[in-house]
Amino acid sequence: MNMSLSYPLGHFTPQEQPTAEQRAGWIEDIAALPADLKRTVAEFTPEQLRIPYRPGGWSTQQVVHHLADNDMNAYIRFKRALTEESPLAGSYREDLWAELADYEETPIVFSLQLLESLRHRFVILLRTLPAEQFQRCFTSPTHGAMTLEQATQRFAWHGRHHLAQISSLKQRLNG
Repeated sequence: MNMSLSYPLGHFTPQEQPTAEQRAGWIEDIAALPADLKRTVAEFTPEQLRIPYRPGGWSTQQVVHHLADNDMNAYIRFKRALTEESPLAGSYREDLWAELADYEETPIVFSLQLLESLRHRFVILLRTLPAEQFQRCFTSPTHGAMTLEQATQRFAWHGRHHLAQISSLKQRLNG
């Protein structure tokens, strides 16, 4: 597997003692993703949307739908962590979700609209949280216990990570 195609930004590495400025930067990354993604995929043809970003990887269309699905799950995790004591977050089989018919049949415009709307609400929530609330926790079945501070970092990285995969494919397609 070509690691630069799979992880163009490298693997996620959390900041141990992030500053308020770093957190604000991650929130800005979260806010910027829908417009950046929309701009990146704007010139893709329907055929190009179905090209995997790497051999054996998802197509751009699948990645866009995955981002919308992941955002819905992340938003619920955050809300639960803010209203429950250390909840066990639900998980989902992203690999199997990507094989469902809606990933193939649904135009990406719907997931782009969902991302824009959901991230708008998510960013309002994040920008208005007092700093101490970022220390609230939830437990992820795949990543273990994490604070909302760590989850914010991971969420920002996740969006940039997939945007970089799509951008890399776009560069290769455009020669």
